[in-house]
Amino acid sequence: MNARHTTGTAMARALAANGATLAFGIPGTHNLELYRGMAAVGIRHVVTRHEQGAGYAADGYARVSGRPGLVVTTSGPGLMNAMAAMATAYADSVPLLVISPGVPTGRERADFGWLHEMKDQRAAADGAVARSLRPGTPDQAVAAVHETFARWAVERPRPVHIEVPLDVLEVDWDGEVPPPPRHARRAAPAPEAVAEAAQLLSASQRPVLVAGGGSLEAGRSLRAVAEALGAPVVTTTAGKGVLDEEHPLSAGVLPGASGLVNEADAVLVVGSELGESEIPAGTLSPSGVVIRIDLDPAQLHKNLRATLPIHADARETLTALVPRLTAGGEAAERGGRRAAEARARLLDQGDGRWRGIQEALRAELPRDVVIAGDSSQVSYLGTAPYWRFSAPRRYLVPVGYSTLGYGVPAAIGARLSDPARPVVALLGDGAFMFSAQELLTASELGLPLPVVVMDNHGFGEIRQNMLDRDIAPYAVDLARPDFTELARSMGCHGVRVADAAEAAKEAAAALTASKPTVIVLDTGPMAPLP
Repeated sequence: MNARHTTGTAMARALAANGATLAFGIPGTHNLELYRGMAAVGIRHVVTRHEQGAGYAADGYARVSGRPGLVVTTSGPGLMNAMAAMATAYADSVPLLVISPGVPTGRERADFGWLHEMKDQRAAADGAVARSLRPGTPDQAVAAVHETFARWAVERPRPVHIEVPLDVLEVDWDGEVPPPPRHARRAAPAPEAVAEAAQLLSASQRPVLVAGGGSLEAGRSLRAVAEALGAPVVTTTAGKGVLDEEHPLSAGVLPGASGLVNEADAVLVVGSELGESEIPAGTLSPSGVVIRIDLDPAQLHKNLRATLPIHADARETLTALVPRLTAGGEAAERGGRRAAEARARLLDQGDGRWRGIQEALRAELPRDVVIAGDSSQVSYLGTAPYWRFSAPRRYLVPVGYSTLGYGVPAAIGARLSDPARPVVALLGDGAFMFSAQELLTASELGLPLPVVVMDNHGFGEIRQNMLDRDIAPYAVDLARPDFTELARSMGCHGVRVADAAEAAKEAAAALTASKPTVIVLDTGPMAPLP
């Protein structure tokens, strides 16, 4: 084949130099130069059946592996199809790099009838990501790749879009691709802030730690702080598992555990914006001091004003705190008792309709299984409160943007992050129908992926919302295909089960199958909550 080198091949080399090994996307007329050099530099490409699926798969890959996800789209509709996934990654602080071509240089906003032309594609993408870049030269295109990875090393990880003008993308590249720059060190905490935080926490009688997504790399230090203080640990959904949820100080997930936080006389919030999607407005109002640690200075007072804001890396700050902390001799026992009471309240407050499937699956599946959920009741009313994870990065769910169709492609990305990693998708029928076509992707890859579909015949949450407002349910009861036949038509196994116990046994068996398995449990339209 032609050994021609272009800006596209140079960008592939830059991606590989920054550690990229896997890309998701769909080839198109305008992005072919991005594909020219991928295989040569060892970047595997997975073709999804929709660009939204590519974005969610890259998101799942990033959340589980801790490495950035990579998406390649064509211009116009290809990029727009990925926008929901880009916005999901932005809301949940996931490092996603989306690369697309754009109109040639000088033709921006020209409305000249170009194929896939938009009024302003880069501006549209910029509304969903941390930043959308349009490099004007080949050197700038390569530099944009390097800059993205360098900033992720020190900043809050959020998605970035690079739009390469078609004429820039296709120009010949001469010479070597420069190596990535040396990464800077993350912000360190001010010593006086660490000393003040230690004093406030050590003086408290009812301390509580709140761990968000920004604490995922600080689990060991967070545990050490909790144990030094005898402080219960509450997590957001994004922080689930950062402390083993079987640990005596694990107190459950917000918002169910908000009562414990409100009772505290000192709250240490690590890496969370405390957003409304996880903590409904007005439910979090602690009366004591609030210490917040965050890599993003914009988060330090968001949704809950901090008594002491600390702009710094979470792991470094928590590590510095540990030797300065002191607590009374009964602190651990008292903290364990408070955590146990909070866990009991959380279970009592939960929607027990979704508890059985969680407990059945947990009894049959490996302890290190990854659960890919969706914007489904079985996820946020089931997995979030009832499943106790032993480590972080094992519960994938779209929180802030609350998109539908995330679960199946995210599970594919998670499964590809490590061939030995057990992954199960658990979602509702409404969410499943948003991305059922990605079963073909999983089948083509030969992934042993159980997909457990809780079929409540439509949009159960919205049905409940209508009833709560005294609106007769309308447009929420959906016609559905036979999901098992649909699965078989796409090269997967398909089984229908009678109860949660049977679903769990089928899911466990499907982890060693040679292809995906769709497991359907028909719950019927569930009775409304009183």
